[in-house]
Amino acid sequence: MSMTGAASAGCYNCYTPPPCTTCYQQQYVAPQYRTVDETVMVSPGSVVAHRTPAQYRTVMVPQTVMVAPPSVQYERIPPQYATRQRVEMVSPGYSYYAPVQMGCASCGY
Repeated sequence: MSMTGAASAGCYNCYTPPPCTTCYQQQYVAPQYRTVDETVMVSPGSVVAHRTPAQYRTVMVPQTVMVAPPSVQYERIPPQYATRQRVEMVSPGYSYYAPVQMGCASCGY
């Protein structure tokens, strides 16, 4: 808001430079914040291989045979998520001049 002279402040014949503190009072509006919940990945999913070696047994004194072949089993681990809160500004703080009274207290107009 721009003020060009004392007349625009509502003070007529007042020699106080604008804004006239007796006609207008500065008001302050605090900044506004809000809390936002967001889902974030804590750890990505993965696949773990579990290897099992072949198993052998002796069936007769001079002979060893395989009773189970080697194998691999895969374990899938899903990704892990968490909810994180953060604060963000909705509107910054600002100040403005609000009229205190219609007439000027210093000059009577």
